Amino acid sequence: MRKYCPEQVAGVIKAADEAAARRFTFTLRWDMERVTTPVIFENEIDWLYQPGDDPEWIFAFNRMCFWICLGQAYALTKDEKYAKAFAEQMTHWVAVVKQDDPRCVKAWRSIEVGMRLTSWLKSMQYFKDSPFMTESVKTVFYNSMTEHAEFVMGLWNTFNLMSNWGIFANTGLFMAGAMMPETERTRRYLSEAIRRLDLEVKTQIYRDGSHWEQSPAYHNEVLGCLLDVYTLADRLDIKLPLNIIRQTHNMCVFDVMSAKPNHREPLMGDSDDIDQRDRITRSAMIFDSSLFKARGYKIPDFDSIWEMGEEGLTRYEKITPMPPQETDYFLTDSGNTYMRSGWSENATWVHFHCGPLGAGHTHADKLHVDLFSRGEDILTDSGRFTYVFEQGRAEYKELRAHNTIMADNQDMYICKDSWECERLTRAINQRFYSDNKYGYTEGGHLGYMNLPNGVYLNRRVIFIKPDILVLADEYYSSQKHVYNQFFHFGENGILTQRSAYRWRFKTAKTLGQVGFICSNIGSSIKAKSIDTKISRHYNECTPAKGIQTEFTAFGSGCAFTVIALSDGEKTLRIE
Repeated sequence: MRKYCPEQVAGVIKAADEAAARRFTFTLRWDMERVTTPVIFENEIDWLYQPGDDPEWIFAFNRMCFWICLGQAYALTKDEKYAKAFAEQMTHWVAVVKQDDPRCVKAWRSIEVGMRLTSWLKSMQYFKDSPFMTESVKTVFYNSMTEHAEFVMGLWNTFNLMSNWGIFANTGLFMAGAMMPETERTRRYLSEAIRRLDLEVKTQIYRDGSHWEQSPAYHNEVLGCLLDVYTLADRLDIKLPLNIIRQTHNMCVFDVMSAKPNHREPLMGDSDDIDQRDRITRSAMIFDSSLFKARGYKIPDFDSIWEMGEEGLTRYEKITPMPPQETDYFLTDSGNTYMRSGWSENATWVHFHCGPLGAGHTHADKLHVDLFSRGEDILTDSGRFTYVFEQGRAEYKELRAHNTIMADNQDMYICKDSWECERLTRAINQRFYSDNKYGYTEGGHLGYMNLPNGVYLNRRVIFIKPDILVLADEYYSSQKHVYNQFFHFGENGILTQRSAYRWRFKTAKTLGQVGFICSNIGSSIKAKSIDTKISRHYNECTPAKGIQTEFTAFGSGCAFTVIALSDGEKTLRIE
């Protein structure tokens, strides 16, 4: 670790020092709800403390991912202060956060219970030989882990079958069955966890490898759970169903296909701007995959080495990387298309979504397009920012926050609260073609068929490689409608209007020229600059600029958008 990841070693020790000092933030790579402002407890820790209106603080706090940092720091330094902090915090939590206490309900959601099983059991492996792990401390620990496991054993319903919560919970149950002292009951934990995980994977993971909730962040959280299960099963010679193994592999293939050229997951649904190469690198070690190594780290990251050990590192060094043979992919089940000009970090990448809604973590993003080139976002999703409805949750979920099309100023996805909506929208007409000169995809939806004299919207996406994107937005109706298009540009560029129909977006590396071309509209298209926001991490947002168009049309027709990318000031003329 010190040889390959010195900066991350220092970061983990710093995080452990802060946790030992009762100073808490949530800034680890896969902390689901990021918090950078520390909460400090001078004396007794209040495990149910909520610093604002967002209960996500309580949820994140009671997952104890920071205890794994304590354990890693202990392994690196052998400083007993980390073991002491773990023992004191763990026994204190058990004493005050009771499952049957109504005040503690936020700490006893099934997702937190599952994550605690994983984080506590992993942490104890580091500390078990410390003098601070007395028999009384170990008794408190194993009694609590038994209570957690029994809690999960009592939860089995359709919600857990379909939700990532179920996979988190039953991954924890698997850990309990595999890592706690073997008894008839722990063997039952193990067999039941495997049975449930097999059913959950069959239900939640599409054949194309994507998680049905249509959020890359939660896709990767679920993948992380399954990689933990696979790793521990392999070490302990526990047989897993072929379905779990196959779909774990397919989920990593999805990461390879969907990642932007900078290796980060798209800001689709409730997702953050996270480098997902740790998932791919670890998968390369597990599956001995040349493909995964080509899209993973050249030198494995801290987490991959830590989880897989020296054996995994040696195996990784022996793998010959082999880049993907194809550049463009259409995933039929999830309705996602990914096209790129190549596999370098400076390549141009296009994402088009026309698929099922998913669940509460998905947004109104049908017909949405992302565009990335030369290491920068040109067109991007707005992200998520918050789960608190009153603080702007709907603002990031609604249609206007995405690069898509609206009819008659009507949202096709109306938020009832942070998680539920009033209307579903069916995607249809998905098509795809690709060769080395261009990629083509299209799709439409029936979200506006319920309008008076309804309208069908369809978007064709033509990617002329390497740097020209054409959007053909078709509308089919027998009556008059008002249409809007929305384009959200990355925060690191300058957007200017050049003429009535031409705009430019200039970044440090890329010049993007945008042109609007009208066809059978009956009136001119109007375009204006709008203020937008981009949230790359939970609780964080950055101002940006976008374009909103508007035109009125009777009957059927098409509106074209052409985006030409080039280096610097060079101009491309589009005839």
